[in-house]
Amino acid sequence: MQPSAPIPEGPARRAALAAEIAAATGLTEEGIAALLRDFYARARADDLLGPVFARVTDWDHHIGRVSDFWSSVALMTGRYHGQPMRAHFGIGITPAHFARWLALFAATAAEHCTEAGAALLVTRARTIASSLEMGIAVAEGELPARHPTSQRPASGGAGAEA
Repeated sequence: MQPSAPIPEGPARRAALAAEIAAATGLTEEGIAALLRDFYARARADDLLGPVFARVTDWDHHIGRVSDFWSSVALMTGRYHGQPMRAHFGIGITPAHFARWLALFAATAAEHCTEAGAALLVTRARTIASSLEMGIAVAEGELPARHPTSQRPASGGAGAEA
């Protein structure tokens, strides 16, 4: 049996992972940026989403920032360093906004990407939207904060139910 090649560490490992994902999905940094420019042009023109994005004043900066985010999310490049949850607090987005955002994002991804690339992006988008939606609901007091240690069932000991 041949010994397997050593797994690179640090930046080399991240670059190898990004290359592997790109090869499997057809996603590229340039393709992600083009998709995002098209998506946000559509979102800005959308009756529901447009007012949310009207507060963005520097679109070049915004597209650069979300390109870094999606590069990190889709290609695992680690380029994004920020707090996406905090950026979405207090801007008045509702479940209807998330649903419309996801539908528009999925349609745009389908037009710009291979089937595998669109599937990866949309799967990640759904996970991110769910997380943001939950975080906003908790922050706005619509859902109680979860405290895993206080919700653990009792274990062992006399009288514990099975």
